[in-house]
Amino acid sequence: MSDIRGRFMWYELMTSDPAAATDFYRDVVGWGTREWEGGENPYTMWTAGDAPVGGVMELPPEAVAGGAPPHWIAYIGTPDLDATLERAKELGASVLWGPLEVPEVGRMAGIMDPQGAVFAAYTPAGEPPEGSDAPPAPGRFSWHELATSDWEAAWTFYSELFGWRKTDAMDMGEGNMYQMYGRGGPPLGGMFNRPPEMPVSAWMLYAMVPSVEAAIEAAKARGGQVLNGPMEVPGGDLIAQCVDPQGAAFAVHATAGSNGG
Repeated sequence: MSDIRGRFMWYELMTSDPAAATDFYRDVVGWGTREWEGGENPYTMWTAGDAPVGGVMELPPEAVAGGAPPHWIAYIGTPDLDATLERAKELGASVLWGPLEVPEVGRMAGIMDPQGAVFAAYTPAGEPPEGSDAPPAPGRFSWHELATSDWEAAWTFYSELFGWRKTDAMDMGEGNMYQMYGRGGPPLGGMFNRPPEMPVSAWMLYAMVPSVEAAIEAAKARGGQVLNGPMEVPGGDLIAQCVDPQGAAFAVHATAGSNGG
């Protein structure tokens, strides 16, 4: 198995209406879908071209009863799920579900980090999907951003758990830094202290699109909302942060020089 530690490998939308979400993201991001029937229950995968990039499933009733809203969750690779879960707990995290084993897919578990943001750890059964090691392209996730109550404490947690390395940092003003990170290659994302109006720590996942403006218009036409943007980021790329009609937050990203930038 190739090196997977700290690699973003899968992206799953937990939603109250998978059928509506499928139509929404088809128009906004351009994803197709494909059914995976290897388990007891059918599972719908998002596809970029012929390649699966993630999946969508209905938010379980027990999650709804516990107050969980529709949300995206990133699956981060580890060669040893059990060791990762033990270390995460030692570092102050909570295991929310799992570990689960899916035949021919692998083992996975949901984790809440010490500041309250949720992600999943994943050990694949065989060769993993391309995930974040694939070059950024439309339909792929290109950036993974953590808004948290204490980015320095969060950095200690994730770097210990997944071996991430600091790359560039940007001063956002008033002493708040935007710390970017990676696995030794191109940056994978950034983390920063969330503003007071953001009530919880959370991951924001950025899907690359040909045009941010077109994605925004499609999102609004389908009942989504734009939280922030479009805005230009250093280097000339455009981004926008949105909420889908069921309430899951996501972001879109287009490179400088594309028809969205």
